[in-house]
Amino acid sequence: MRRLTVTALVVLLFLLSVVAGAEELKLGRFDGVVLKVCLIGGGAYEKLYEKFFPEFERLTGAKVEIVFKAQHFELDKKLKIDFAAGTADYDLFTNHTSFYTQYLNGTEPLENYFTEEELSDFIPKILEICRRDGHLWTIPRHADISSLYYRTDVFNNPEIQKRFKEQFGRDLEPPKTWDEFKEIALFLNNPPELYGTQFPGKEEALTGRFMEILVAHGGKILDENFRPAFHGPAGIKAATMLRDLYQAGAVPPGMLNFLWDDVATNFANGLVAMYAEWPGWYSYLQDPSASKVAGKFDLARLPMGDAGIHSGWAGAHTFAITKFSKNKEAAVALLKLLTSHEAQVFEGREGGFLPTRNSAFEVLKKEAESSPDPLAKKRLELLQLQLNEDFTPPPLIPEWVPISNALYPRLQAIMLGDISVEEGLNEAAKEVEEIMREAGYYE
Repeated sequence: MRRLTVTALVVLLFLLSVVAGAEELKLGRFDGVVLKVCLIGGGAYEKLYEKFFPEFERLTGAKVEIVFKAQHFELDKKLKIDFAAGTADYDLFTNHTSFYTQYLNGTEPLENYFTEEELSDFIPKILEICRRDGHLWTIPRHADISSLYYRTDVFNNPEIQKRFKEQFGRDLEPPKTWDEFKEIALFLNNPPELYGTQFPGKEEALTGRFMEILVAHGGKILDENFRPAFHGPAGIKAATMLRDLYQAGAVPPGMLNFLWDDVATNFANGLVAMYAEWPGWYSYLQDPSASKVAGKFDLARLPMGDAGIHSGWAGAHTFAITKFSKNKEAAVALLKLLTSHEAQVFEGREGGFLPTRNSAFEVLKKEAESSPDPLAKKRLELLQLQLNEDFTPPPLIPEWVPISNALYPRLQAIMLGDISVEEGLNEAAKEVEEIMREAGYYE
């Protein structure tokens, strides 16, 4: 009973601190205003809404109505259609640094709603990619850069270690290069009980994974003149690795239909030896009620490529305001609460999300020192290192998603063996060049 009382007291003190912090924001009163919001859903994303929407309503007198909620690729399709047609009847929407340049025609610039002091707590490198053409378009909610997740019960198995040493003449360790990654994935592959690795297999999720391996090998999606550059030697090597792993059956069946939820579920179910994963899935994977591998995995920096560069495809989930909002001041108030220090500490604790505020990062690192989770401190230090050294966003142009839509079907065809690596990448390069020409990038 005493333990329950202490636990309840800790929770109460935390909730009171959140309320106090929210009230210090001086959000204003907006009695009778109904804010409509269009959001990413699923996973741990919704805990923020469940906690802070009622708090916003209590503090401001406004109401929050969710008019649409879906995974990000479905959300992206809706936003593009609504903004093109001028039918976005909502005030605030989930945005992303990889996507936001597509929506500028329907997005309200935010620089006049924030003081320099209010922005000073955000990690500068992340906030900078939210700016374009002299405007601040979106405010970061949490950052994304993936780490290598690997099964310690597999890597530390004495029999597996012995066989690996006999075959390769070195100890089995987390791969430091993408060549080692491929080698280890093929070695550990033992379907259907265990697959060597996995990747999301479609849409921008696949293009991004290809991009980070490409960059690690010294390649680029576009060169300095906005010409496609992914079909050179670095791209050929990256796509060849994806094809070889797929053709060898070293990934679970159905991989070409996988998105983020699917790969996380596969790892949680104990089907995968190692893979690259975003920080937001950490709490789910460490939850013994949901994950068979809780307490049975470790984290490492993503491998290097031939160029000596660590992979680091990265970005940030954000919130933005529509130009069509009739209640912009109230919408900005909600945005400020959802990206506040308190909100980011809450999401870091509850969902394992990576904050974009330095103050929230420091709170979480301090708490991690006394955490019963042995990976808590290591995880945050690793991610902070990656954000500072490996952070590589995709091209911050409206054509990024069209580029991805030209590239990922060719990558799928390459993995299926329907087309050669060189032919598939060359086809994609021709389509991307046409996309960029039509967009006016070439004289």
